[in-house]
Amino acid sequence: MQPVRVRLDHEGHLVIPASHRQALGLKPGDEVVISLDDHALRITSVRARIAEAQSLVRQFVQGDRSLVEDLLAQRRAEAERE
Repeated sequence: MQPVRVRLDHEGHLVIPASHRQALGLKPGDEVVISLDDHALRITSVRARIAEAQSLVRQFVQGDRSLVEDLLAQRRAEAERE
């Protein structure tokens, strides 16, 4: 996507152009993560950050193993021991 020049309003607010919001799948009320990377502002959707984290974790989990099911099984075992 081509860079777009925008202007901050008098309160310092930045409007993300509709084409960029659509490309990121952002809708009014969505949360975003803003970071400063080497003097550049980076805006990422929370959904994208979660997907990145899930992908990272998935590299260390074998096959169709469910970490949620593993955790629930551990909690049940702990509850039975009490």
